[in-house]
Amino acid sequence: MKVEELRQKSSSDLKSRLVELRREILNLRFQRVSGTLESTARFRSARREIARIKTVIGEQTLVVTK
Repeated sequence: MKVEELRQKSSSDLKSRLVELRREILNLRFQRVSGTLESTARFRSARREIARIKTVIGEQTLVVTK
């Protein structure tokens, strides 16, 4: 998801997406350990999306506090 799309969402939507991505990373870790992981690239994309979401949440809190 692009940053422009994330900026249009509310903070509650972003936080729920953040929880979903963290669960997905946890599930990917379990798949890696059990040997059923198909795409290791999903780790990287999920981590990057988490970073994008955290950045947008930080931007939103800065705008609110000013």
